[in-house]
Amino acid sequence: MTAYFKISRSARNLSAALALGALAHGPPVTASTAKWKIDPTRTHIAFAIDAVGYPRTEGQFRRFDGRIAVDFDNPGKSSVAFHVQSQSVDVGSSSFGDYVRSGAFLDVGRFPTIDFVSNSVEKIDDHTVRVSGDLTLLGVTKPLTVNVAVRRENGGAAGRLGFLAKTSINRFDFGMTAGFPMVSRDVELVISSEAAEL
Repeated sequence: MTAYFKISRSARNLSAALALGALAHGPPVTASTAKWKIDPTRTHIAFAIDAVGYPRTEGQFRRFDGRIAVDFDNPGKSSVAFHVQSQSVDVGSSSFGDYVRSGAFLDVGRFPTIDFVSNSVEKIDDHTVRVSGDLTLLGVTKPLTVNVAVRRENGGAAGRLGFLAKTSINRFDFGMTAGFPMVSRDVELVISSEAAEL
């Protein structure tokens, strides 16, 4: 059984985060396609970075869109694509947020999106898949592989799916070298989402 759902989130319209089965440029919906609805309040793209002499900086991106296709019977047919609006970064401080958006770090004027597109999904066990793909940041594309914990719950009025991925990237790989050695080169990423069966 293949389930297709679309993720979309913005500060103004959280209700746009719907999973409707038919995605633009995606495969047609069939009778066996399960439909899922993303819970936007439980979908987060977050990061953390350390700096010498300063508290750990944690933040998240508020606006993004993408699609996930989940094939429970054949995980290799699953796919993931995320497109994050870099301007939407939120670090809890407007002045510091402007600095993160500047040319020193995200350079949002030149590079408005951060993109990840998978090229393979491999089942590790009943609760984990390994997703490999390409991450594009600051116009530089590098391969990224991450293990994703998948939780499927049945019962009640509808089943639910939960996803959790944790990894880290070396920002130097993308040409983001500002602040080093005071600011760590490694950036931790946490992507979590939950969807309900319609």
